[in-house]
Amino acid sequence: MPENFSKQPHYLEHTGAKSEGITLGFTTREGGQSPYPENAFNMALYIDDAAENVHAHQRIIADAIGYDRKQWIFPIQTHGTNVVEVTTDDANTNIDTLTDALHGVDGMYSYDSDVLLTMCYADCVPVYFYSPKHHFIALAHAGWKGTVGRISEEILEHIIFDLKDLQVVIGPATSNSYEINDDIKAQFEALPVDASTFIDTRGEDRHGIDLKEANRQLLIRAGVPSENIDVTDYATSENLDLFFSYRVEKSKTGRMLAFIGQ
Repeated sequence: MPENFSKQPHYLEHTGAKSEGITLGFTTREGGQSPYPENAFNMALYIDDAAENVHAHQRIIADAIGYDRKQWIFPIQTHGTNVVEVTTDDANTNIDTLTDALHGVDGMYSYDSDVLLTMCYADCVPVYFYSPKHHFIALAHAGWKGTVGRISEEILEHIIFDLKDLQVVIGPATSNSYEINDDIKAQFEALPVDASTFIDTRGEDRHGIDLKEANRQLLIRAGVPSENIDVTDYATSENLDLFFSYRVEKSKTGRMLAFIGQ
């Protein structure tokens, strides 16, 4: 499958979504003003970085994509499976400063225009959902806990239209260099899909896992047509010139921002 993201200054833009009037992207690491690490385009307020650096990066993205920062919505992610509906009333949540609002939320959906759903990542899987026909957008944060907890399917529980009208993009995330232990492997083997197709055993208590493929298979099983799911080849743990990687950089790194609006 040809790569469906085009490189822009400071972010990747999904060209397929753009052609349907959807703004869908993922920021990159280079050319920023954060010292965490040097010249980093960090988008997270919750790490060891000055807020003014993050705000400067927010303004750059806002100007580039045409969504003012006051239209953005950012939840406090906790690697859970809580999914909520957001509206224009939630705009500007956790953008200037972090609050208690939308705490413990790892999935959001909206039928409103003029809002931008945003979340931070540094190896976990961003899963985007959209349907121009039904004015629907959603975004999920699927690390190993969210994936085994089936957060992508939890998004689908809130969809009231035929899934053939839904498009899904599985964005940049770690490759199968991400390793899990026997206990986590057993949790994935309990899922209603064939875990052997996305788990590679490498040694005692060491297994590589392709979280992007795990989410793809769960979505197909739940009824999303396979041809409606676009999986990027970009890997955060492999393309360190473009992305931060929490595991590779041993947590001492910044965060990318996934965003979607209509």
